[in-house]
Amino acid sequence: MASPRIEIEYCPRCRWLTRAAWYAQELLGTFEDGLGEVALVPAGAGVFRIVLDGEVLVDRADEGFPEAKIVKQRVRDRIAPARDLGHADRKDG
Repeated sequence: MASPRIEIEYCPRCRWLTRAAWYAQELLGTFEDGLGEVALVPAGAGVFRIVLDGEVLVDRADEGFPEAKIVKQRVRDRIAPARDLGHADRKDG
């Protein structure tokens, strides 16, 4: 089985590359052994999505920009459901 691949699609005109890179850093730091790749993908106007193996986990058009812990929980729930994320799993953290 191939390792999970995350694509972070972002609008270059909106200057969201830095935000995309930050999410990538957060995900790679948390799931360094569980991900095969995190790709930054320039996309159309206003687009910001985080996609895991073809499944959209985050779409800015629907929910804005979620906190990193929300994104980590969604990734965890798909690639390692039993994994504890420590402070990212606490309601206050």
